[in-house]
Amino acid sequence: MRLSELDYDLPEDLIAQEPLQRRDEARMLVLDRRRGTIEHSRFYKIGRYLREGDLLVLNNTRVFPARMLTHKESGGAVELLFVRPADTPPGAWITLARTHRGLREGTRLQLGDGRTLTVVGFFKPGRPLVVSNEGPIAELLAAHGAPALPHYIRRPATTDDLASYQTVYADPEGAVAAPTAGLHFTPELIEELGTSGVRHAFLTLHIGPGTFVPVRGDAVECHSMEAEWYAIPPATVAAIDSARRLGGRIIAVGTSSTRALESYAITGDAEGTTGLFIFPGFRFKLAEAMVTNFHMPRTTVLALVMALAGREQILAAYRDAIRHRYRFLSYGDAMLIV
Repeated sequence: MRLSELDYDLPEDLIAQEPLQRRDEARMLVLDRRRGTIEHSRFYKIGRYLREGDLLVLNNTRVFPARMLTHKESGGAVELLFVRPADTPPGAWITLARTHRGLREGTRLQLGDGRTLTVVGFFKPGRPLVVSNEGPIAELLAAHGAPALPHYIRRPATTDDLASYQTVYADPEGAVAAPTAGLHFTPELIEELGTSGVRHAFLTLHIGPGTFVPVRGDAVECHSMEAEWYAIPPATVAAIDSARRLGGRIIAVGTSSTRALESYAITGDAEGTTGLFIFPGFRFKLAEAMVTNFHMPRTTVLALVMALAGREQILAAYRDAIRHRYRFLSYGDAMLIV
């Protein structure tokens, strides 16, 4: 597959900059891939397209305030994105750094309250290992961190984003970015779906920056994704087995849930790390339908939805969404692929 096949023209004014006041009021494009039809609806009506016995599998990872502004002792600004704790040295975190000049081992970074961080090495080129000189880094993030909103949201993160850029069922903390397909659900909608016989189950995949690294090589298949940790609890494994046995569909909520499900189907491991890159030609073993948002061109997540529904059908759906002025990307509208 060529990189150009993952391209389309996205009008900048359709990139959502703010969340809706009510999550489930988002518009929803329903793509029936077998019939090749498109329908326009609202997310709170999703139950009309599901049936008794279907199982929604949702990623319950919680976003932590991963972005922190610091300064070098010389005064230069350094923006850090904390990715995850490192295995070694003790207390260190893997980060990404935005600065005019690169960081070196031993560089000290100052916070607004006088506390400091130190670069103690590199996980790999461009990934500084940082330790705190006063207390655990998790405490510093709680005090000084902000949500790491995607770069295409061209405004500073606010305290409102701490709640809106989080699913209502978020639990274990560890994600840099939200599983945005799940942002549309409300507790009331989940309860309503349960009453109609549509069950739900949770897994965890801590989304890291690797999910959003653009595909750059001309041959899409040569792209390598950074591994992310996932876990599928026994109750969810049992729910999946029950749904399949009784004829219900496994409906993955988001690309992260899809990757965790398919990784489990391939390896049999209910917990571990996955760098699974799904692109057209992939044979799905568990995910039969998907709730997703509209994705950036030339990305791994766009390749994944094309793998499920077909490139031409996805591009036709995106053209229709643009024509009807849907809101795109993280705070945007939803797509249901059945």
